[in-house]
Amino acid sequence: MTPVKTVLITGCSSGIGYATAIELKNRGHKVIASARKEEDVVRLQQEGFIAVQLDLADSKNIQAAVKKALKLADNKIDVLFNNAAFGQPGAAEDLSREVLRFQFETNVFGTHELTNLLIPVMRKQGHGRIIYNSSILGLVAMTYRGAYNASKFALEGLADTLRLELHGSNISVSLIEPGPILTKFRENSFVLYKKNIVVEGSFHKDTYKAMEERLQKEGAAVPFTLPAKAVADKVVHAVESDYPKVRYYVTFPTYLFAFLKRVLPASWLDNLLRRV
Repeated sequence: MTPVKTVLITGCSSGIGYATAIELKNRGHKVIASARKEEDVVRLQQEGFIAVQLDLADSKNIQAAVKKALKLADNKIDVLFNNAAFGQPGAAEDLSREVLRFQFETNVFGTHELTNLLIPVMRKQGHGRIIYNSSILGLVAMTYRGAYNASKFALEGLADTLRLELHGSNISVSLIEPGPILTKFRENSFVLYKKNIVVEGSFHKDTYKAMEERLQKEGAAVPFTLPAKAVADKVVHAVESDYPKVRYYVTFPTYLFAFLKRVLPASWLDNLLRRV
């Protein structure tokens, strides 16, 4: 029988975070679900979750949320699932410094700060698991996703380093590599695209037209798209297994590109990625 664990999850308003919270709760674990918006926190509480408000772009909010979560969990967090993230679309040359910084505030800096606040707790209790929701775009770069690519590459580097440094602490570090998953990710990205990308005058203006259609497409935009539960199932293994994996690939494209990155010359892989 799997021991009950206390799991803090970021980004539970919908998608992967929500699906994972439901799956772990149904399996008997104590889930502390967090969300950026207060109305989502209230909804999660009404659904029977222990929930806290957590905005990874706000350092003071992160610290307050950790204090509240620890109080709710009797000062014990067995697992942290760093799931919350967003993707800013746009050509790299059209990304301002401010837009790139905002992408990193949530996906990298806030995630890192939250993790660092909980590592001492895990060291004190003698165990812990840190799980990062990365991306296929943390393995390979794709066009017009530069901000998101960069944030996930950075997250992978931090996670790999942390895993080496935590050796012998009984704290494991795992990375989830989803690939295409059916969530509100594109819908949220389109809002950021309209807000932060100046299309008129851009060299990439014509390409943006096709990108706008993809971002607004209902349902799966690419083949091999899986539901959010497919990611939740991998997280369950990382939470419950005696030997959690370092990396969990979820969809066929992630398995494929992880393999191609190992075997193809860089120029061949670049040619392939330009066509995706």
